[in-house]
Amino acid sequence: MTPLEDAQAFVLESCPPRTPVTLPRERAGGLVLADVVVSTETVPPFDNSAMDGYAVRSADVATVPVDLTVVGEIAAGAAPDGEVGPGETIRIMTGAPMPPGADAVVMVEYSERLDADAAGNERVRLSESVAAGAAVRRAGDDVVVGEELFFEGTQITPAVEGVLASVNAQQVKVYPRLRVAVLSTGDELIIDGSPLEPGQIRESNKTMLAGMLTAAGCDVVDLGVVRDDEAELERVLRGAAADCDAIVSSGGVSMGDYDVVKAVLAKIADMTWMQMAIKPAKPFAFGKLDGVPVFGLPGNPVSSMVSFELMARPALRRMMGHTQLARTSVVAIVDHELRRAPDGKVYFMRVNGHFADDGRYHVAPVNAQGSHQLAATASADAMAIVPDGTGIEVGSEVAVLLLH
Repeated sequence: MTPLEDAQAFVLESCPPRTPVTLPRERAGGLVLADVVVSTETVPPFDNSAMDGYAVRSADVATVPVDLTVVGEIAAGAAPDGEVGPGETIRIMTGAPMPPGADAVVMVEYSERLDADAAGNERVRLSESVAAGAAVRRAGDDVVVGEELFFEGTQITPAVEGVLASVNAQQVKVYPRLRVAVLSTGDELIIDGSPLEPGQIRESNKTMLAGMLTAAGCDVVDLGVVRDDEAELERVLRGAAADCDAIVSSGGVSMGDYDVVKAVLAKIADMTWMQMAIKPAKPFAFGKLDGVPVFGLPGNPVSSMVSFELMARPALRRMMGHTQLARTSVVAIVDHELRRAPDGKVYFMRVNGHFADDGRYHVAPVNAQGSHQLAATASADAMAIVPDGTGIEVGSEVAVLLLH
């Protein structure tokens, strides 16, 4: 049997990052930067108020309460049309530029409007002393020109995209999103909702894998169900290799199996068939068809899911420029024993976890661990990595991969 680490290293080595492309920022969300982003602008571009209130000279509010003359108002998006002199203030809104002469802002909550003076000037009473710079956001307080904001390997999350917009980064160099073909094969698979005849089953693997590919950031090309016809399957696979960046299929990868997928791939692709030292997902195939990676996952639905998580997903993420390829791993406390038998394999047991009052992550296995029991696995939010042996006792630690 092939150790999991060796199989993963072989696949990852065969799936280098794609050639970067330059895209408009609006189309780059979720992708990974392929170059450093250097700011060409200052954020904020001018001193501005951090809150609604009154722009003042801090010396004028050293002793409060104090009555000041209101000589203007500045809204966000407007430019100051005057300055603040001794005994004066300007009403200011959040984000509005600070007027000349003022060096602080008093919150509107500490103000009381007064009757106009004899000359008709608006007056306000302020009841809070503030130091110079209070409630003022200085120009460049967030970003300065020439600052290296993000580096290669950074995923463009919504927050990152917002920063890019704030510095006027109209285009970015990124690793492109993958187009990944997914298919199922078999005369027994039914997808149209019709009543099942003897020997028929509902298709589920392709549906599950398409969703997992989407969640991994890929564009999915759903090739549907291909019947057990070698010529038709070869036509579909060659078309996928010409149109897509990778191909994912399930079934027909076990030793000794005769399946049209295995027969066709063995003929038209350079494939490696493996028996990995894990459970579930022991059988796995990987190769290339016309230079396009092909991931052959086992047919049992839970095995297919686990195989995708451990083998296909990290490789696809590497092709899209990600630097963190595997799921996040944490150490958890076992609340219910994880029982198994020694057989030379590492078990990936599906578990549910939660943070307890002790601040630790605690896990317990889902009700069923069979490789065909997808309904039970669907409720799992992590996989416990249980080494060869008899299992892990209650209260012991176990490494887990978080699935969400």
